[in-house]
Amino acid sequence: MQKNAKDSFIRIQELRKSISVHDEKYYKLARPTISDFSYDKLKKELEMLEKNLDPLGLFSESEQPENNQFSQMVGDDRLESFSSHRHLEAMLSLDNTYDQKEFFDFDQRLRKLLECETLPYVVEPKIDGVAVSLTFENGILKTAATRGNGIEGDIVTQNLLHIHNLPTDLSSYSLPEILEIRGEIYMEHEEFKRINEDRRKGGLPLFANPRNLAAGTVKLLDPKEAKKRKLEIVLYGLGGLSPTGFFSRQSHFHKSLQDWGVPVVEFIDTVSSAEEAWHSIILLEKARHQYVYPTDGAVIKLDSIELQRQAGSTAKAPRWAIAYKFESERQDTLLHDIILQVGRTGTITPVACLSPVQLAGTTVSRASLHNADEIRRKDIRIGDRVVVEKAGEIIPQVIGVKKDHRNPESIPFEFPECCPICQSKLVRLSGEAAWRCPNIKCSDQIKARLEYFASRNCMDIDNLGEAVVQQLVDTGMVGRISDLYNLTTEQVLSLEGFAEKSARNLIASIAHSKSRELWRLLCGLGIKHVGTAVAKELSRKFRDLDTLLESSHQELIEIDGVGDTMAESILEFFRQQENIIEIEQLIRIGLNTKIDSSSSRKSLKLNGKTFVLTGSLVSYTRQQAAEIIESQGGKVLSGVSSKTNYLVAGPGAGSKLEKAKKFGVETLSEEEFIILLGTD
Repeated sequence: MQKNAKDSFIRIQELRKSISVHDEKYYKLARPTISDFSYDKLKKELEMLEKNLDPLGLFSESEQPENNQFSQMVGDDRLESFSSHRHLEAMLSLDNTYDQKEFFDFDQRLRKLLECETLPYVVEPKIDGVAVSLTFENGILKTAATRGNGIEGDIVTQNLLHIHNLPTDLSSYSLPEILEIRGEIYMEHEEFKRINEDRRKGGLPLFANPRNLAAGTVKLLDPKEAKKRKLEIVLYGLGGLSPTGFFSRQSHFHKSLQDWGVPVVEFIDTVSSAEEAWHSIILLEKARHQYVYPTDGAVIKLDSIELQRQAGSTAKAPRWAIAYKFESERQDTLLHDIILQVGRTGTITPVACLSPVQLAGTTVSRASLHNADEIRRKDIRIGDRVVVEKAGEIIPQVIGVKKDHRNPESIPFEFPECCPICQSKLVRLSGEAAWRCPNIKCSDQIKARLEYFASRNCMDIDNLGEAVVQQLVDTGMVGRISDLYNLTTEQVLSLEGFAEKSARNLIASIAHSKSRELWRLLCGLGIKHVGTAVAKELSRKFRDLDTLLESSHQELIEIDGVGDTMAESILEFFRQQENIIEIEQLIRIGLNTKIDSSSSRKSLKLNGKTFVLTGSLVSYTRQQAAEIIESQGGKVLSGVSSKTNYLVAGPGAGSKLEKAKKFGVETLSEEEFIILLGTD
């Protein structure tokens, strides 16, 4: 093999592996770690290498890369937890570009293919949300499904029914017998801010942007939880229909959507040429921040549906449409100061204080600087003019410095050696980028720990938010978790914003939390690396806090999800005298530190048994069913394997039911499941 060809082969394998990882994070986990622009660059590089590669001429049969058109594959958002729905018409991705010339090249190729002098287009916003397909039968909504792999998607109907403007009955209008309407699920910025503010008060990690949060909400297993987050929908696309020929033009379909009263995009421009389309793209870029949904580009489609049919599609995308992506929005502004925030585990996070600047439709005055290494690598200094980017992210970041504007007398930022709150000497653990304050009595750490302890995912104490915690710590009333349980109504009444009723409510909420499940207490203690899932596993394994305190490294790593690092973190937490004293105090106060003995026999009933839930259940939500199984010692998994003991299948069960048959897994109806549980 020639050297250049061999290098190309190696690079193709690297790109495919990297893109697969990013696809998993974006489509399945809704937690991307690179920007759309960076991802698109990787895909473009891979596409060019694949196009230039001639496997028959350059590689032996054993050396040929598998799937020579990997770059043309559609991302797959399907999860094992959901039933599948086959789209009537493939739900493909769009080719995209950031370049004006490439847009006009797209038009030239299309005119050549269709042998036309000029082509009419429709220009509309590219919404940065979650693609969804609604299937109507005789005007009644039957199924809402995600894009999936383009051929089959996950059924998410139950998670969308709470959307106030979701159309469910269009039977009074003239529609095809079967009609797929494509659209986008999104979350407005205000709702996103509300949810992140609640999470911040609860000491939980913040969501990066509305798109990620919307995607995660659509795939929640419990529709009741999804209902707590306000999603919106906008419709714009035509999928399959029967009988065909109902619409002749894309613009005709858009007009029908408006007539049916469904939510549509504000900006729809029908033009007669690519030149006019480019003018519309410019207008859309200027207007996009006026819209309630996030937009990151323009979509340009052939208006004629017959010409769309003639142009056809590749395996990945239609040839008759393209997305023009807007550049990530950036602004330069003055960096006034760098402040340091202290988290509940002592992590020191540097934050840039900026001259307010308009960015992506909002005013930005603070931006993340990540850690000391990032500040040093970018050489960010107080007084610099810095470049701030949002790129769809709600939390803006400083991405660079305009060094030609730098004051020659400026000095590099020196990350402090001591905590800005308690002045303790900072430490940095091997392999970590973050500096930490080791003083667990640091007031900011205490506040963050108390907020986390009271949060919904831990002890779920109502009325104990950030503002209240701050007053309790600043006045010296509370210095540790156990102090919460010694508060009196009179003390709370002395705080700002409390009257007799609200003070009594807070005291009652704190008292009620004493009876919370053991796993909530384990989670609320704030052991590093221990979240909800691991706390439940620890609770099931050891059944009371005293037994956990005496556990060994070997016993811990035998638990699913607990590795060496986490096991050592748990042991280290219980080695610290301060933590032992606090736990003893919580036991004396009367917090629940064991699984209720009255449920022991029940818990053993399903001990060691694994379940998978699929389809729709009537008596329970999936979350409720999972909690009942876990309370009786069983475990709920997302996917079927040969080691699964039971598949609980309600109506609408799909691919999991087939897998269960293949592996010989026992399948239970909902009635049989209830009998197994021994519940009414």
